[in-house]
Amino acid sequence: MCGIVGYIGRRQAAPLILDSLKKLEYRGYDSFGIATLGSHIEIDKHKGRISEYAGGIRLNGTIGIGHTRWATHGVPNDVNAHPHMDCNNRIAIVHNGIIENYAELKKELAAKGHIFRSETDTEVVVHLIEEQYAKTPDLLSAVRGALPRLKGSYALLVIASGADCLIAARKESPLVLGIGDKEYFAASDMTPVLEYTERAIFLEDGDIACLTGNGVDIYQDARPVSRPVELIDWSPEEVRKGGFAHYMLKEIYEQPQAFFNTIQAVDKSSLPEFVCQSSSVTVVACGSSYHAGLIFKYLLEESCGVPARVDFASEFRYFLPPVDGLVIGITQSGETADTLTALRQARVHNCRTLAITNVLGSSVSRVADATLFMRAGPEISVAATKSFVAQLAVLMQIIDARSEGRYEEILLHAHEAIEEVLLMDLSAAVEQCRSAESIFYIGRGPFYPVALEGALKMKEISYIHAEGYAAGELKHGPFALLSPETPVIAICMPGETYGVMVSNIKEIKARGAPVIAVGSDGDQELPDIIDRFIPLPKTHPFVQVLTSLVVLQILAYQTAVALERDIDKPRNLAKSVTVE
Repeated sequence: MCGIVGYIGRRQAAPLILDSLKKLEYRGYDSFGIATLGSHIEIDKHKGRISEYAGGIRLNGTIGIGHTRWATHGVPNDVNAHPHMDCNNRIAIVHNGIIENYAELKKELAAKGHIFRSETDTEVVVHLIEEQYAKTPDLLSAVRGALPRLKGSYALLVIASGADCLIAARKESPLVLGIGDKEYFAASDMTPVLEYTERAIFLEDGDIACLTGNGVDIYQDARPVSRPVELIDWSPEEVRKGGFAHYMLKEIYEQPQAFFNTIQAVDKSSLPEFVCQSSSVTVVACGSSYHAGLIFKYLLEESCGVPARVDFASEFRYFLPPVDGLVIGITQSGETADTLTALRQARVHNCRTLAITNVLGSSVSRVADATLFMRAGPEISVAATKSFVAQLAVLMQIIDARSEGRYEEILLHAHEAIEEVLLMDLSAAVEQCRSAESIFYIGRGPFYPVALEGALKMKEISYIHAEGYAAGELKHGPFALLSPETPVIAICMPGETYGVMVSNIKEIKARGAPVIAVGSDGDQELPDIIDRFIPLPKTHPFVQVLTSLVVLQILAYQTAVALERDIDKPRNLAKSVTVE
């Protein structure tokens, strides 16, 4: 969940690392810091965001490491911020992950005389390396000797006085190396590296890399290994705002292209055979990806008659249900810790596994039997938009393949309907929402998880309490909360449940709550019984799912703008959740 950056080359490291850390701000953080190596190690770290620190970073050296911290152990402050140093200020490290046995290690090291300055779990690592470095003044060997003592997850970058190298190591936490022209980079993901190179090496679990000015050497169990150099087709322009007020708005507008690109990239010929042959499907995911899985469940069962279940990946690990057939793990980053663990559990139970992700070389592609890559491009805003729509593109292509191409033409043109709703005027609905303390979202069938996702977007970026419900469940308790100050957003599309949805809306109106209805253009009944009507294009139910999702994203975005929220970096949240 933190962001880490390392550099070794011909440039001054500090300004490059600072700029790179800004590109990782979307991951969420509460403090930041940089250490550089010249004649000695210099360090500068602070609580808060980079933009809030007016002092500037003035450090010397062409080797350096940097970090944006999202607090787990110890409150956000200058001392707990990374990098951390050993007792003699000769070694500096940054770390993403959690050291589960840090308490016992800290007790052991303190008994040996080590002085701890912070409350973090990370600091034990630098002291373990210090112990090894005292025995052999070789940084690679010292790191290699310390790592077996650690339980948990880590992506580590280490520098030391007198060592003209940068050591990188990973276990269950992402770490990518950028290969430049006699300069080398290490980072949590490719976003900060794209400015300098499109060539990348994705480290695997257990890898330790030694970066020098002459190249990169990678080891696994002390043996040299070779890892492929991948070419990343994201451009630096894709990670810039491009004139939009926020990354989220830019990414909302990129959804038609993201959906179309993914539909083009994932078709029946690219699907593993076992995906189309499985007699049952289980989806494991978290957050928005979980909602995509729920939509898939409804559409798959109705279209193909294939039974599907959807589980939170965080629960699947500890309360594994009876499971067989195909298990699909959905994760935008490919690094979601709970989803990775759930897929490993599924493989232990002899299930075939499929990963759906947006990031080439991510961990999930090495865990699952097969991987389908979305074509959403880099997503910077914490609130998922285009990656969610791209996930649905992959899942709908699976349904199309299992239906022998029944939906092929519909999916090829779905992006046109998404484009049509991007410019809708939602100002009246925004005015209704911005003053609310709570908002309920309701729908039936696949529009129930649409309601869940709409509520998630609203709470994530506007900080208004919002909950999604299957429409028939609102009367089983939540009715007690309805009032003139509690808007209800109802997704009411033509189909089998239209009549009962209209009845649910009338019940809500009878209790004094204002209703905003998302429906089909030309509806003759809805506009007369609700307060605000949002008409969507008449189209296929698959596409109605997409257009209603996009409209609810825009509603949440415009409401958050009206409330002057920090939209791309909502409080307390991180983009990539790499810890349990």
